[in-house]
Amino acid sequence: MEDEVDRLVAAWRRERPDLDVEPLEVLSRVSRLARHLDRARRLAFSEHGLEPWEFDVLTSLRRAGAPYQLSPGQLLTQTLVTSGTMTNRIDRLAKKGLVERLPDPSDRRGVLVRLTPEGRDRADEALAGLLAQERAILARLSQGQRADLAALLRQLTAPFDNIPG
Repeated sequence: MEDEVDRLVAAWRRERPDLDVEPLEVLSRVSRLARHLDRARRLAFSEHGLEPWEFDVLTSLRRAGAPYQLSPGQLLTQTLVTSGTMTNRIDRLAKKGLVERLPDPSDRRGVLVRLTPEGRDRADEALAGLLAQERAILARLSQGQRADLAALLRQLTAPFDNIPG
């Protein structure tokens, strides 16, 4: 079965036979898949009234376990955004009643961000929707193929995820 990347690679091989375009066979597919995943994520989140960034913050808190709270700094680390962006996101989620700010008992100047019961429900529902979308995308692969693909992708992503600083 041919895909768009096969056609793209064939065209480059015809037009630039002097170049080794083999990396395109893998990475162009990863890039195209990422776009399809982004669409699936947006659909799953919008069905639950969430934006992707809202899902990221809410699920960071949800994964923290009871009482589902983190410091703004911990949220920064998990979501890879700037301090100003995180402050804005927390403000917006608090206005929606999905998170609340609490004084940090271990730091008089600090705050903790806690998931509200509504925030927890929305995060859980959106996650279930996302997983249904992702299962559909992976349905053509056997369980063994999915495990092999996960292992291969881990080899490519781990160096990026483990860069100091």
